[in-house]
Amino acid sequence: MSAKHSTSGSLFMVVAPSGAGKSTLVNALLGQEPAIKLSISYTTRPPRPGEEHGKQYYFTSPEDFLKRQAEGEFLEWAEVHGNYYGTSRLMIADQIGSGTDVLLEIDWQGAQQVRKQFPNAIGIFILPPSIAALEERLKKRGQDEPHVITRRILAAGGEIAHSPEFEYVIINHEFAEALSEMTAIVKAARCRFPQQAARNTFLFNQLGIHASV
Repeated sequence: MSAKHSTSGSLFMVVAPSGAGKSTLVNALLGQEPAIKLSISYTTRPPRPGEEHGKQYYFTSPEDFLKRQAEGEFLEWAEVHGNYYGTSRLMIADQIGSGTDVLLEIDWQGAQQVRKQFPNAIGIFILPPSIAALEERLKKRGQDEPHVITRRILAAGGEIAHSPEFEYVIINHEFAEALSEMTAIVKAARCRFPQQAARNTFLFNQLGIHASV
């Protein structure tokens, strides 16, 4: 499916430096908005405690990942902190074409690649209230060794520098407020003319409403 074709589903890209609370916000949003489908990416990083193959990620080897990448399977892919991440192109196109809203948890590099094929994708960047708060959250979650936390903190500045490339920025200071803002973005996206026209074809025809060329 061409990225320029009108689709009834919306594609959301959520990006944040590690520790900003992106996954927690996304999981809460999906709990409130079950119609949104979380895109499951491929990754070569090892599973964290509690993660399952086919649920959070499709975990695979670097050799298998690079083979898929060479065959053009990924819509976007990137190397982040020494690991590869990639998203299936056909899955995204099929889902938004059939009216399903899809959410991608990716990095800024992946978001740039997605926009080349899905220019109407909606970008949401999650910011921490401060670098100190970011470091504290990384330590509290207890998933990374100290040297990995240091590397993530050093990388955060470069990642945050790309926030101006996104339509929306949410500062995750108070979780409830950040979630409310993310939900508002989703609801507003569903009211865009192309989405409403695709989902309500009979009504728009009945009312004589036609998209401008």
